[in-house]
Amino acid sequence: MRKRRNKWLPREPSAEATGRVFLIPYSGCGASMYRNWPRQYEGVDLLPVELPGHETRLAEPNFETYQELAKLMAAGLEPYFDLPYAFFGHCGSALAAYEVSSEITRAGLPQPATVYISSQVAPQDGPFGRFLEMDDDELAEELTTLSRQLGSEPNPDLISFYVEVLREDVETNKRYVMPDPFRLDCPVTTIGWTEDVEIRHDTMGGWTACGETTFELLPGKHHRFIDAPPELLSVLSGGLGRRY
Repeated sequence: MRKRRNKWLPREPSAEATGRVFLIPYSGCGASMYRNWPRQYEGVDLLPVELPGHETRLAEPNFETYQELAKLMAAGLEPYFDLPYAFFGHCGSALAAYEVSSEITRAGLPQPATVYISSQVAPQDGPFGRFLEMDDDELAEELTTLSRQLGSEPNPDLISFYVEVLREDVETNKRYVMPDPFRLDCPVTTIGWTEDVEIRHDTMGGWTACGETTFELLPGKHHRFIDAPPELLSVLSGGLGRRY
């Protein structure tokens, strides 16, 4: 009998991988936002995650809180916690990466080797970011720009449709108020970008309240992660040496 595909992962993890990094798409996007990334780097699987209510899972309800998403994601990905693994999230999805790591700790599951936080302030310092104040027309412009950065000419009908998804994700971000964040047992690696005007790297210091924190500063603008720069891949693969 053919094995049923895990709905959280567009592709099956490699049996030969030495570790796994689960790549969480940010607000309004699905797993395809990582289409420019390699499948592996130095033996580490780079695995885009498909979220409920997004792309191939559009028929499912979108999540209303990161805590709700975390419970679902932890349960869905648990079969793949048998190797050293990590979560990567950029901007809004960094909060999802933190929350699923928190849920895994509370549930007593095998913990991540680290959680990678790119371009996002700590939970107690948010909600933060210009997206939170945008109207739908402004969100549509952002999606159009992102589509071109990913190498596609945007379809106006699709942009109009995905604005609704992005609006729901933005509202989830607005509801995320955490004055007293849970402290992780696993380490946190924050990743800032030298030319990022959306979330400056010097605003990310609050993550020290969320766990043992290492700070990385990489060259580039806010969206440079989309092209999987080698400096970023090196950071991601290098953090899988420890297992908690």
